[in-house]
Amino acid sequence: MKKRLILFVLGLTTLSCVSTKSTLQNVDDKAPTPQLDKAKNAFVLTSISKDAKYGFDADYPINVFYQNTAQIELNQKRFLNALAGPKGEVISYKKIDQCCPFPTKRTEMGAGSLDIYEITWPGQKTPLKLYLNGYEKGALLVPMGLTLKKE
Repeated sequence: MKKRLILFVLGLTTLSCVSTKSTLQNVDDKAPTPQLDKAKNAFVLTSISKDAKYGFDADYPINVFYQNTAQIELNQKRFLNALAGPKGEVISYKKIDQCCPFPTKRTEMGAGSLDIYEITWPGQKTPLKLYLNGYEKGALLVPMGLTLKKE
């Protein structure tokens, strides 16, 4: 009896940490696989998002899943390496936090989390924060307010 109670409490605790329903709004398993510019270690991006929430809201993260979850940080860097500031400025980025656990079938634990990156460039007043998801796939777009890195 005591063993069942402990298992029940453990089960409830686990379920309370990760919702059983994802709130992510822009997951698309049919999105085209991004091309890679090996010389720049960057994904080839061609379109700018028309959604102001894309990348800036935890429910609308940039889904950089590429081939496997072992490449999460590599793919995040490949995405960020393709970006520039609003006037073509060279950006700097650093991972500052993780948040927002969600259910996914792409991990053994059945859960993933978002990585938050801080984006800066010379002359910028307030750093940007982008939410990146390495577990799900979606169309890769340039977030509003940023541009594509030039040659």
